[in-house]
Amino acid sequence: MVADGAMGTVLYSKGIFINRCFDELNLSSPSLIKETHQEYVKAGAEIIETNTFGANRTRLASFGFAEKLKAINQAGVRLAREAAGDVAFVAGAMGPLGVRIEPLGSISFAEARAIFREQAEALVEAGVDLLILETFSDLNEIREAIFAAREVAGSEMAIIAHVTIDDSGNMPDGTEPETYTRKLNEWPADVIGLNCSVGPKATLETIEQMMHYSQKPMSAMPNAGLPTVVEGRKIYLCSPEYMAQYARRFLWAGVKIIGGCCGTTAEHIKLIRSEARSLQPQVRGLTATVEEPVVKARALGKIPVGEKTKLGAKLAAGKFVAFVEILPPRGVDASKEIEGSKLCAARGIDCINVPDGPRASARMSAQVTCQLIQEQAHIEAVMHFCCRDRNILSIQSELLGAHTVGIRNLICITGDPPRMGTYPDATAVFDVDAIGLTNIVNNLNHGLDIGGNPMGSQTALLLGVGANPGALNMEEEIRRMEWKAQAGAEYIVTQPVFDLDLLEAFLKRIEPFKLPVVCGIWPLTSYRNAEFMVNELRVPVPEPLMERMRGADSAEKARQEGIAIAQEMVVRVRKLVEGVQLSAPFGRYSMAIEVAEAIGPRD
Repeated sequence: MVADGAMGTVLYSKGIFINRCFDELNLSSPSLIKETHQEYVKAGAEIIETNTFGANRTRLASFGFAEKLKAINQAGVRLAREAAGDVAFVAGAMGPLGVRIEPLGSISFAEARAIFREQAEALVEAGVDLLILETFSDLNEIREAIFAAREVAGSEMAIIAHVTIDDSGNMPDGTEPETYTRKLNEWPADVIGLNCSVGPKATLETIEQMMHYSQKPMSAMPNAGLPTVVEGRKIYLCSPEYMAQYARRFLWAGVKIIGGCCGTTAEHIKLIRSEARSLQPQVRGLTATVEEPVVKARALGKIPVGEKTKLGAKLAAGKFVAFVEILPPRGVDASKEIEGSKLCAARGIDCINVPDGPRASARMSAQVTCQLIQEQAHIEAVMHFCCRDRNILSIQSELLGAHTVGIRNLICITGDPPRMGTYPDATAVFDVDAIGLTNIVNNLNHGLDIGGNPMGSQTALLLGVGANPGALNMEEEIRRMEWKAQAGAEYIVTQPVFDLDLLEAFLKRIEPFKLPVVCGIWPLTSYRNAEFMVNELRVPVPEPLMERMRGADSAEKARQEGIAIAQEMVVRVRKLVEGVQLSAPFGRYSMAIEVAEAIGPRD
């Protein structure tokens, strides 16, 4: 889940002086607080924290507002609730007391617990959904806060407990990650984690350590880096894009709640939310629909792979297949793409593979491009179908439409996030990812809609999925591949492969799924193109191949060397996989056809 970002940073940017009591603004400037909450809700935050971080008796007393404690906390809950509506949870925020407790301070453990209990009572009475204890630098103090919160909240309400750390991962008093994690694991908090003080890098590294000592769900809300003073103002330099990249890493690490602290704004949360949607979309019930006994009883039997399409028949018969990838046109003229498809058909290519908004670009729809190719070039098309731009209603509608007009070969993919393209401010949908999409297609093939209800007819969509033999996190890639297979995948198309060892290791891991594999082959056009593969597409290219491309001293020699490498790869994978997908770099379809010549006889 995605939480919101900073409150103080935003209020400061809107002209509130740093020496004000920000919590009291719940009473004196409620519209300003509500507006800030609304900005985070609009950005996609699923958890909104009340503006009550410092609304305990000791901190309020320093501003002369101790007697307004209940009013300030309850106003904070009301404003957050009005902004959150039905789309976000409201978390009652509780911070440290602002004074030392025993053994280093004059406030006893019992007194500290009573102060925390007073604030928790005000928040719970006002109707928060959960409590979040954050930015604690003293283990004794957060212990008292956790037990106070639990006494008030009872056993059902969720409690999140955060400590703050330095660059080394230790709490400010030197307490090491193992020590504070084991303690947080013992105490009655439901979720534990880190916030404030440092940027995302140190937070991620420390969270990964914490996971060795606790099985509780983890939460991370780092600062946007360390502040820099510019003309008297504290500026946080971590961009929204940088924070979003780390959001992806937090998700891969297994963090369950991601948000921001000092320096983060709605722009940060918007991109973090986009990453969360693309990697771990909310898929409620889609996987379960196929497994429900009542659904099974009403589902239609799937049409066999060999009866769905010409491609399906070839795969079912064990014939080696060849695709050529042709991108949709940027405008309305698809004549070049159609001529390229005709050329491929004449040279024995089985299918034209059409990406769906590749690298988040705006092009003619993949479905219309596929229709034109099938109708005018008389060769079967394989349509990529991505989740980035469609909610689950649109997904079902478009899949039914594609089937009806004869587009029945699919590759289900999650899709590139908008920030990768030329329109980074575009909104990503990501209601589901490729696994959820595979479930939807499988339902339709059984005659069931997205809710598992009989439609009275069924689709015959050939269900392909993507895979990456060179994935950095191979265990996660294999887990996702297993889920796709369980969801109904019928064949696999890989990312471009240059390293045969990686491909063989991947094929060994997926043997139990018993799915035909079509291997991606990309003829390189230059050494710079090879560098792009390695550094931007994260496709491993062995150093000997890099040396070969580096040694080509002209554009034509580089092109020929790229084709030669691709032909060698085709020959090497011929006995390992059931087909190849050949890319046509920069619309050079002749390069893909030259590579295809290495396939040899296929009957």
